[in-house]
Amino acid sequence: MGMSAGGGKSGGGGRGGRRRGGRGRGGAISEINVTPLVDVMLVLLIIFMVAAPMMTVGVPIDLPETQAKAMNSDTQPITISVNPAGEIYLQESAIPLEEVVPKLEAIATTGYNERIYVRGDTAAAYGVVMKVMARISAAGFKNIGLVTLQEQEK
Repeated sequence: MGMSAGGGKSGGGGRGGRRRGGRGRGGAISEINVTPLVDVMLVLLIIFMVAAPMMTVGVPIDLPETQAKAMNSDTQPITISVNPAGEIYLQESAIPLEEVVPKLEAIATTGYNERIYVRGDTAAAYGVVMKVMARISAAGFKNIGLVTLQEQEK
């Protein structure tokens, strides 16, 4: 009657001593099972990788195509868009032509050296796009660019 199956005097199992994980006799398991956590995180990563490109919303514009190369950019430029109806958008909010320069001056973080991209729809009136660019240039902004798509080789 006095001997345990392990043959030792520690009484904590066959390996001697207490068991790892903080579980004594009949206590709760205090170890974290990492496998379900990793599975859930990978599923969330995949969901966000698929959903992130769909979240980019903007003014729907059919850009003209050119043979120019894509530009490298470190910071997000200010974008002004002109849709086919001639409406002007600063980033994604519609503004009248008279408010283009005051709003640009208010949001330009680097002053008159701020990069400003003008996106004009191929169906937009040429005169409206040129009026927008002329106002921006006359206000003193130096880095103004037109956004186009690269031509597809057929």
